[in-house]
Amino acid sequence: MRLATLNKDKVNVVIEAEKESDKTAKRNHFPCLAIGSEQTKFEQFKAASNYLLEPLASELKNESDHFTNDAVQLLKFHGSYQQDNRENRKKGSSKDWQLMLRLRSPAGKIPAALFIALDDLSNRLGNGTLRATTRQAFQMHGIRKENIREVIGTIVRSLGSTLAACGDINRNVMAPAAPYDSGGYPAARKLAKEIADLLTPIAAQNSYLDLWADGDLKYSIRPNQRVKNAKSKQKEGRVFSGNSKEPLYGSTYMPRKFKCAVTVPGDNSVDLLTHDIGLVAFTKANGELEGCNIYVGGGMGRNHNNEQTFARTADSLGYVESENVLELVQSILALQRDYGDRKTRRHARMKYLIHEMGIEWFKKELTTNYFSKSIGHLHKEPCRKLEDYMGWHRQSHNLWFVGIPLLSGRLKPNIKQGIRSIVEKYQLDIRLTPNQDLLLCNIGKHQKASVKREIKLLEKELAHQSKVLKKHAIACPALPLCGLAITEAERVLPNVLDRIEILMAQLNINDSILIRMTGCPNGCARPYMAEMGLVGSGLEHYQLWLGGTPNLERIAKPYIERMPLEKLEETIKPLLSSWKNTKGKISFGDHVECLGEEKVKLLLAEGLQAP
Repeated sequence: MRLATLNKDKVNVVIEAEKESDKTAKRNHFPCLAIGSEQTKFEQFKAASNYLLEPLASELKNESDHFTNDAVQLLKFHGSYQQDNRENRKKGSSKDWQLMLRLRSPAGKIPAALFIALDDLSNRLGNGTLRATTRQAFQMHGIRKENIREVIGTIVRSLGSTLAACGDINRNVMAPAAPYDSGGYPAARKLAKEIADLLTPIAAQNSYLDLWADGDLKYSIRPNQRVKNAKSKQKEGRVFSGNSKEPLYGSTYMPRKFKCAVTVPGDNSVDLLTHDIGLVAFTKANGELEGCNIYVGGGMGRNHNNEQTFARTADSLGYVESENVLELVQSILALQRDYGDRKTRRHARMKYLIHEMGIEWFKKELTTNYFSKSIGHLHKEPCRKLEDYMGWHRQSHNLWFVGIPLLSGRLKPNIKQGIRSIVEKYQLDIRLTPNQDLLLCNIGKHQKASVKREIKLLEKELAHQSKVLKKHAIACPALPLCGLAITEAERVLPNVLDRIEILMAQLNINDSILIRMTGCPNGCARPYMAEMGLVGSGLEHYQLWLGGTPNLERIAKPYIERMPLEKLEETIKPLLSSWKNTKGKISFGDHVECLGEEKVKLLLAEGLQAP
């Protein structure tokens, strides 16, 4: 197998050809093909892994307490990152190696039996906690290498999965977590599950089951007929990778991670514009999917001091009818598979392709060579809102659900034990929200009073997480485990929010601010969409991003490159004072936008210079 690379206007196209004789045919498809160019080392590595199997399979059998770098790269596709606890590093001693494991759970659904299994595993083989991520999945931390097979195997046998939760592949597909059984919500959840199944790799799934479930194919993901019909087209035209075993992805999978989200008109709980593909599902009166507005090219990751990397909100592509949605999704993925930059990983996401080539080029290439149906004009949408679903809501005529706040998604032992007791006793499903909160679902009307009493027992643990600023604030895990972290995030966020709350009380400000915090610029907590984003840039120093919107529709701007965290209050005080003068007529983010960059910088400088 050979890999040819196209370089045109900074865009690299990777095409797989199973036979040497296919070269000529591929040149006809891509006249700018740079014949003779070589695969990067990482692309060669993926192609040589036997569909994400080796050297991971071999290293699972050895006695080492950690995986080598090559196995670690494959491990990501199976849902895990290798980490070490930096606080336990000692000169001359081995690192405190451990693994983080992330689940695949479309639309955030965690059945009762799976949650019980996760709770047991986290207590027995993890660090005792679970963490709800910003992509609506649980993470476990603190797993030792010798236990990872048992942990993943137990998850699989409990009808969960970690396949493609990380790595250069389509990640967990998001949708509003609310389990309403009316309106567009059931259709959105169903579509998220269909997209997840549609974009599940075929050969890699076999490798996954070989490694973690003794090759038992009964645990394979089983798509519905609509997905099967769409999958059958993965060996047709330019959607076909040229690889019969992995028809959509090919043996090198994607240039980088790929993310999708589905929502209903008006509900922006999923941060719609931050994904490679965002879909807004319109439904008929009977609840059936009618079609979708499609947005493409969003993404949050960036690097400090590298202007070629940046956060970006998605462009509108248009509207497609329901029968064509799945075909369009896999066509967009195939286009990015072929045109995404495989030479420079920091430049590999689809947002850079669309930014440099333009949305019109993207749409023309898509409809000319990948997607044969028409793409119409966007349907009108209502004003979007960041829904959180906290508190009690009627799920259906006979059922209720309740939203429980989890600051930064962390289920610590006491809260976890209480949730476990409720879930086990009443056999409730859980749904995780993109805001890292937890919904207890399918509560019968005769169970409601009893569940209320049991939740009340957790009030002491949950009270501090329900305050105004904490309601929507999120942070990434950062130190001490994340290998990318420059500074703290999750562990200091509660204190940061308390300090801002005190300052706002002193200024007699009663409105809220959407605050997000990360320990590095990678953007896992999507800080660039917040009204106030704190992004780690050095030891106890943070970039200050301002001007996003409460409904997550505008990207913020960086105002300070390295702000000492200790100077947070004095820095933002003049800006908050100026906002106070609007008397709550506009949000903080809109106030920043209205002031303009120069005025905001003057107010921040005034704060920094204050005695």
